[in-house]
Amino acid sequence: MSMMEFKAVCKDYRKKTALSGVSFTVAKGSIYGLLGRNGAGKTTLVNMADNRDFPTSGQVLLDGENIKENDKALRRIYCSGVEELIPTYMSVKEVLASMRFFYKDCDADYATELCKRFGLDPKKKLSQLSTGYRMIAKDIFALASGAEFIFMDEPTLGLDPNHRELLYKVILERFSETEAAFVISTHQIDECAGLFERCLIIKEGQLIANEDSDKLRRSAYVAEGKTVDVEAYIAGKEVLSCESVGSFSTACVKGEPQNVPDSIEISQPSLQQLLIALTGGGE
Repeated sequence: MSMMEFKAVCKDYRKKTALSGVSFTVAKGSIYGLLGRNGAGKTTLVNMADNRDFPTSGQVLLDGENIKENDKALRRIYCSGVEELIPTYMSVKEVLASMRFFYKDCDADYATELCKRFGLDPKKKLSQLSTGYRMIAKDIFALASGAEFIFMDEPTLGLDPNHRELLYKVILERFSETEAAFVISTHQIDECAGLFERCLIIKEGQLIANEDSDKLRRSAYVAEGKTVDVEAYIAGKEVLSCESVGSFSTACVKGEPQNVPDSIEISQPSLQQLLIALTGGGE
């Protein structure tokens, strides 16, 4: 099975370390969530996936080959994000035509179909599009690229709820048709949770979780109740986060609940709750 490997990737800037020894694999036939707080290093990783940025040390490999300045490998990878890398004087139709020179399997007919579904005029220049529709255009370029590994950085930025829901549906359809690997970095975590088979969580440039999504959620639980009862119950346990409002507290605790008193209510955290707990709360 084809796979990409991020191998001990580090990225140092003049005054900051963006990534520190990050290692994971991305295999075809899976959808990954790349999650973390702003500034955690997610966009840096996405940029490394297609040579928009290079690691200070470590390697990014595709089927064992280094992708650095490797056009053969890069033709199998597509990355989209919030950065404006495509000239905005080009129309959507012109961008799709130009993509065929590098992405030989780019499907213009499929892209035209998506434009109709999203209500996007392919004759319009990118500069004429709203923020939401410009992001929709970028999403369409990624989905129609024909690439085997598709990285999407904040693909719902500026999209209204209807378009977000349609995008999730289209991603699942395309995944089912092609079995391309999708890596999606987003802050719409609970909305996208149903897409992710596996979660990669980045905190301050380090990979702190690489788990099956369901298994990750089952790795912790939420205990709620009066503060005095919650504090007594969680004493001695591995507490990921604890928040109090008045006399009521909510704690996210690692492991499985045991010997739970009647005064404590137990539930499973949402993926977003768990991410907040793992990455340092909502300060």
